[in-house]
Amino acid sequence: MFAAVPLLALPVLVYNLIALTLSGAFKSAEAHARMTETLFTIHMTSRVDWAVSLGDLLLAASLVVLFVELLKSTTSRKIAIINHSLSLVLFIICLIEFLLAPAFATSTFFLITVMVLLDVLAGFIVTIVAARRDVDFGEH
Repeated sequence: MFAAVPLLALPVLVYNLIALTLSGAFKSAEAHARMTETLFTIHMTSRVDWAVSLGDLLLAASLVVLFVELLKSTTSRKIAIINHSLSLVLFIICLIEFLLAPAFATSTFFLITVMVLLDVLAGFIVTIVAARRDVDFGEH
């Protein structure tokens, strides 16, 4: 049953935990400051410094999770339908948070929300294409 849970819920949960632990609790300025605060700097061979923030790390991890979710969406098991439905619920939750809660009105959370939307779209599109293919093969 764990396979039905959308993995993109993890970055959303991490962002929620960060937003809940802010001293300013749900204020947009506090969330933006926390997400853009430099965690470490990498010295590049081009002789510039790349400042890596918490938001950057969260987005990079979210992209990896999105890749895994896209691979999961190619399966045609019955549990995939539950996964797609839960992904849609997760997208609705993200959209509500983004539109209504000030701490979620950041570029980082917006991009995570877009990733969740892409997961929903990819899941349903892959399922529809697979169902069409099965119907086409059945007719011949």
